Amino acid sequence: MRFLAVLALLVSSPLWARDAHYEGRYVDAHLHYVDFMQESEGMDAMFNAMDKARVEQAWVFGLPVVKKWEQSAPRRPRYFLGDEAPLYYYSATDDLLAQAIAALPQERRRRLVPFISGINPTDLNAARHVEALIERYPGLWRGIGEVITRHDDLTALTEGETPRANHPALMKVYRVAARHGLPVLLHSNLTSLREKTPIYLEELEDALKENPKTRFILAHAGTSGGVEARQAPLETLPAIVRALLERYDNLYVDLSWSVREHYLLDDDRPREVWLTLINDHPDRFTLGTDLVGHFGSMKKILNSYRPLLNALPEEVARRVASDNAKALVPEKGAVAK
Repeated sequence: MRFLAVLALLVSSPLWARDAHYEGRYVDAHLHYVDFMQESEGMDAMFNAMDKARVEQAWVFGLPVVKKWEQSAPRRPRYFLGDEAPLYYYSATDDLLAQAIAALPQERRRRLVPFISGINPTDLNAARHVEALIERYPGLWRGIGEVITRHDDLTALTEGETPRANHPALMKVYRVAARHGLPVLLHSNLTSLREKTPIYLEELEDALKENPKTRFILAHAGTSGGVEARQAPLETLPAIVRALLERYDNLYVDLSWSVREHYLLDDDRPREVWLTLINDHPDRFTLGTDLVGHFGSMKKILNSYRPLLNALPEEVARRVASDNAKALVPEKGAVAK
């Protein structure tokens, strides 16, 4: 009888209560080398943070936009969401990253997985820009992104046409990505302020459906802090993500930033619905810090995922923390074809 009582207690206990501690290493699958001013603490600071956080490898990319310093501004902007000036697309971000990597010793280069990010997602020349970068830096690029489409306040502040996941310009980029075997890290909000339904889901599904040979990683699981911080989280998100994963085998999910803060954890306890979802699709999730040019909080951010990883089976935790990201990128960088 006592045995049965203990067994019942174990079965009824929540998954987060398991006595396990993730002690493995990480792949930071979402790391911006520069901030929204296109400035960075530099490679030494980045590698120092990676070493302290047990990050063996990082997907690293620039930022496709930069904050404009307008003549009317009382001072140089310090934050991208300031209302004194807009942002604009900045293709030089890829060259800044490429040159910084070129100056590194081989041992450090091997720990970085560079992505192309400096494209205007509404410019029909974007695919040609990607091809030109591959030709200019042969063997360097191993992915494309973060491609920023629907992104609440950032979208509203960026000059030009509103980007969307199924824009004809991006459809051409996705085909280039498939041809070179490059995954695409795509930021595409599922909803917007004052909306309780996923009004942008169709845009994302168009991209997935029309490009079955392109592997997509959905940044932040389709969420964005500018939305979740001002209204209740989207209650149907786990069900939406599950349906997408089951419908499209070319989709993967990035668990960085807002999805961690507003969905995954409840007072540092992982939510059962997400644990079940990850266990059901253990090869489809990655982790990242989403740091932008400043790296001191890398260890703190990754440690904040420990309750989630501790609640997963050891093998699944390792896949989410590192192995899935490694499997998604090609072993060698793209070369012109």
